[in-house]
Amino acid sequence: MNRYDDIRFFNDAEVQIALKSAVRHPMIKSLFKYTFKDMDYEEVKEIVLSCKSINDFQRDVISKTVERVLDESSAGLTTSGFVDLDPNVSYLYISNHRDIVLDTSLINVILFRKNLIRTASAIGDNLVRRPFVNALSRLTRNFIVKRGASPREILMSSKKLSEYINFLIHKENRSVWVAQRQGRTKDGNDVTEQGVLKMIALAAGKNGLEEYLNNLRIVPVSISYEYDPTDILKVPELLAKQADEEYIKSENEDFNSILKGALGQKKHIHIHAAQPFKVDQLQEQSTNQVLQRVVQHLDREIQSNYKLWPTNYVAHDMLTNSSKYESHYTTHDRLQFERRLRLRVNVDDLKSVESFLNMYARPVLNKEKLVVTDEA
Repeated sequence: MNRYDDIRFFNDAEVQIALKSAVRHPMIKSLFKYTFKDMDYEEVKEIVLSCKSINDFQRDVISKTVERVLDESSAGLTTSGFVDLDPNVSYLYISNHRDIVLDTSLINVILFRKNLIRTASAIGDNLVRRPFVNALSRLTRNFIVKRGASPREILMSSKKLSEYINFLIHKENRSVWVAQRQGRTKDGNDVTEQGVLKMIALAAGKNGLEEYLNNLRIVPVSISYEYDPTDILKVPELLAKQADEEYIKSENEDFNSILKGALGQKKHIHIHAAQPFKVDQLQEQSTNQVLQRVVQHLDREIQSNYKLWPTNYVAHDMLTNSSKYESHYTTHDRLQFERRLRLRVNVDDLKSVESFLNMYARPVLNKEKLVVTDEA
């Protein structure tokens, strides 16, 4: 394990030490008080410090935090597909990525509810620079993805990361979650970056790539929020990208996104797990061709199983100035969405309006493309 010390999460022997420090940190104390709002903090500390492992901490504290977030900021979480997974088998979950912390937190709550093996989850090192966030991430089984280094350093860290994922799945029987792309999807267009798969495949070595990927038991996951609580925070970056300008994050932007994602209204949420897929072994195909096939499969599964809400259909019709999907929403749905739009962007700024609408309409447009492809 020493090889992975710079990226791994805490082992169980380290949990108690970390928690004794955590209960004294003002920000983490606030999290615990939020979770157990009707309890005296000495009682809360007793619950937290009774946790002897990450499993204990996730079960007795973090799962209750997420359940309270769902109660207070959503109209409920529904799922599909997870009942078909094996409780004794570890999987590599690859999903679309909309929220920094909530995506993985919700998946793990589902896995807990379904008695499935919970995940170790990839998180960018840019998100855990604050010591208390780093500690919390390692207490919730996150491992570090290093970014912003030289090409050689990136290659070496990617190889270690790939080997660690392989180690977790095959030696520890631990499921793993990674996003289909680096960073969150800002424009609603859930597409897989081949570079993510290339990193995962680095540990294959000289073994057959298809066989290696099949042994990881890849499960495509579609995460769908009726309202994206961080939608307004994503618009400036989208506008900068449209203008071909460099977008520079503010000092606290990622932390604010974490808070907004957790506490902001999400309305309905649905998460679908597809079946683990096998990559057919085809002769004389290059690594690039194999990875491209996996990309195409992931995109199809994630986009086709993405649950569309009235918000998506309203945004589509507003963006296209049509009434194509009016049967999928009510007048009330449209008025609610229009009000949200007015509160979040300057409606006289057409580019901001278009970016906001595209964020919600893109999943509809992607499903339309899939239908066209199937019919061709």
